[in-house]
Amino acid sequence: MTDRKITIKDLPPEERPRERMRALGAGSLSNAELLAIILRTGYRQESVIRLAERVLFQSEGLRHLPNLTLEELQAIKGIGPAKAVMIKAALELGRRLVLSIRQEGISLTTPGEVANFLMEEMRFYNKEYFKIVLLNTKNQLISLEDISVGSLNASIVHPREIFHYPIKKSAAAIILVHNHPSGDPTPSREDLEVTKRLVEAGEILGIKVLDHIIVGEGRHLSFKEKGLIS
Repeated sequence: MTDRKITIKDLPPEERPRERMRALGAGSLSNAELLAIILRTGYRQESVIRLAERVLFQSEGLRHLPNLTLEELQAIKGIGPAKAVMIKAALELGRRLVLSIRQEGISLTTPGEVANFLMEEMRFYNKEYFKIVLLNTKNQLISLEDISVGSLNASIVHPREIFHYPIKKSAAAIILVHNHPSGDPTPSREDLEVTKRLVEAGEILGIKVLDHIIVGEGRHLSFKEKGLIS
């Protein structure tokens, strides 16, 4: 028995995902088969399909696959640095495509609309992500910017980092958004302090901070609706 990796070409023709995709279309392939096309080769005597299935099992399904870090992916037997990077790159392309489609001509006028726009992306993050929504004078979306990853505090979300984007892109207003991995959107003391600081900075710069929305598990909290932002 050798340690040669099993490639897609080693599989029977009817089991090769690339051939199945050509014949039947991408929609006919399973998540594991699509991932196998990206991975290209398996691990020793394990087929690439089986390796893809193990990756999805490790992430508890496709929905949570983006949450795995490069280090966590590489800890999976058969996934080296190159395969881990390919997986992350494919997921990021998919995320950007979905976001670009959703951004076209979208108008965000209520906290619920903002929350719905970001809920599916942010509700499953296992770390706190802080983002800002840039709006024009008609409350139409200009862009969505990632600011930081980690616990929310004043040093991470300094005003100079926040307002760099709205100044550069001539935004009239911004909405602050971050998630609580616990699923509970109740604001912490740090959330309140950071929000107050950013609202004051926005007033000085002439850029209105319309709201701060915290995304939880299937629910959200709006500082505006709670009277925490005037």
